[in-house]
Amino acid sequence: MQVFQDFNNEQVKRLPEHLRKYIVDQEYDHYTPVDHALWRYVMRQNYSYLKDAAYYPYIPGLKKAGLTIEKIPSLQEINDALSEIEWGAVTVDGFIPPAAFMEYQAWRVLVVAADIRTLDHIEYTPAPDIIHESAGHAPIISDVHYNKFLSHLGAVGAKAMFSKQDHELYEAIRALSILKETYGVDPEEVKAAEDVLFSCQQNMGAPSEMALLSRLQWWTVEYGLIGPLDNPKIYGAGLLSSIGESSSCMRPEVKKIPYTIDAIHYPYDITKPQPYLFVTPTFENLLDVLREFESGMAMTTGGVSGLTKAISSEQICTIVLNNGVQVFGLVASFVEDNEFGTSWITTKGPSALCRDDKALKNSGKDQFPNGCTILIGRLNNTQVGIDQHNEVSLSELGITRGTDCHFVLSNGIAVEGSITDLIFHQEKLEQIHFGEVEIISADARILHSKSQGNLKLIVGSGVPSVFSGAADKMIFDDGLQLSGKKTKRVEYAEKDVQYHALFALIREIREGNRTTEELSNIWLTLQNNYSDDWLASLEIAEITAYDEALLLIYQEVRRHLELKCRTSPAHKKLIVDGLSIIDQKMVFE
Repeated sequence: MQVFQDFNNEQVKRLPEHLRKYIVDQEYDHYTPVDHALWRYVMRQNYSYLKDAAYYPYIPGLKKAGLTIEKIPSLQEINDALSEIEWGAVTVDGFIPPAAFMEYQAWRVLVVAADIRTLDHIEYTPAPDIIHESAGHAPIISDVHYNKFLSHLGAVGAKAMFSKQDHELYEAIRALSILKETYGVDPEEVKAAEDVLFSCQQNMGAPSEMALLSRLQWWTVEYGLIGPLDNPKIYGAGLLSSIGESSSCMRPEVKKIPYTIDAIHYPYDITKPQPYLFVTPTFENLLDVLREFESGMAMTTGGVSGLTKAISSEQICTIVLNNGVQVFGLVASFVEDNEFGTSWITTKGPSALCRDDKALKNSGKDQFPNGCTILIGRLNNTQVGIDQHNEVSLSELGITRGTDCHFVLSNGIAVEGSITDLIFHQEKLEQIHFGEVEIISADARILHSKSQGNLKLIVGSGVPSVFSGAADKMIFDDGLQLSGKKTKRVEYAEKDVQYHALFALIREIREGNRTTEELSNIWLTLQNNYSDDWLASLEIAEITAYDEALLLIYQEVRRHLELKCRTSPAHKKLIVDGLSIIDQKMVFE
């Protein structure tokens, strides 16, 4: 069993158990010298372009997140830096469910995919990777207004209703992203996964709250622009971590749209460059739009619309009563009521009660193994909801422990049975426990019969909120299962391992730990055994470009790279961009 590491970070330490199940070890030693070279190439390219195009000062932002241009960061380094702004970070295996991703944000913890993209996907990866998560998300978290929006987005997302179709779509996206990053995968297998994803996309039905909220996240956190519409800057991590799309996104053919609540009407495709992007004037506007969306969510509206969404979601949800009682379980049914919105609510399967997001003593799943029953309304000939009565006023109405009772609510629901106990909170009624009871609706339907046995009836006078998941997530699981699809680790052949060793040697030379005299043999090995190489050749060109003693090697490498631009179109832009940085003698501050 994996031992939980908190990296001496307070935010990570506080994570509830149900979020810890997604965490994997970073396994830093598994990053190859090629992986570090790939990181360095992307980060140098990012700096070259993003020092002017990014919203925030790129290098200071990296430093505040514990990152450097030179090497892949360790999770400890990231946590040491983020702890200064009361954030933390953990590593996960690729995509995790959107609800879980959002909840991590609510806990102020950055989710970082442990793997790094392959050379084949150096410009853009279909799967989350450490470049996207750390170099894209982390540097901007130090902005106070942005991280306030990010954590609020997480808190809202953790309570957003999601559907069975949402989870199926997530699994399809995860499976496809893993395949596309798997070396030597059968193209037919990829095609089959693409077909599954397409089928899911075509059968989503009306978008859930989570689906709509995911669109807001996509057009902000992942692909957002900020500033004036005609000259915006980049802040979205998907753009910041894509050396291809970070530049192409500014072209006129990519439409720029003012960011408003209307962004929820724009779906997105993760497999393609985005045809349009949204521009926010300020980060405060992101929070304003989020609050506008939040005002229509079940967590805010409650009532009939919230309960309807809960039933449709087929997920564990929490029903909040006006008296503060939180009932969680699978919402099974409800009866509408003109006065209070609803009069009768049932859950099914294991359920429990909470208050202030904390489980109530003696009200856990062992007490409600088959669901909860909620009665909402006002006793006839009284002026307040049933839950507003104290023990004295109930006694005057003939409702006392150890007696048979009969009462009718203003909505016509009739209750007749033997009371075994009354449960109060701050002297107000919270539960009525019956030995036997019959409850009949105004239209003579039997809501609960005596043959069904004992009943612990929860009472209230309104449902101001309904939200996804259990209220006390420190105790109750989120109900989501770990995906069965795992990222596949590359198994390197001996020739690959030798290729990696050449990168390690080049790094040692660049860092002054070995002499430049070894470059001739490395270059010769590359020519003889690795004719497809371009990245190691670029690194050699960088070292030799302005050293007169190494001029001959530089000229050979330069000719090789320029020839490869003509013979290998797929690598042309990568090589040209790499040479451009060398030619500019760019200083990485």
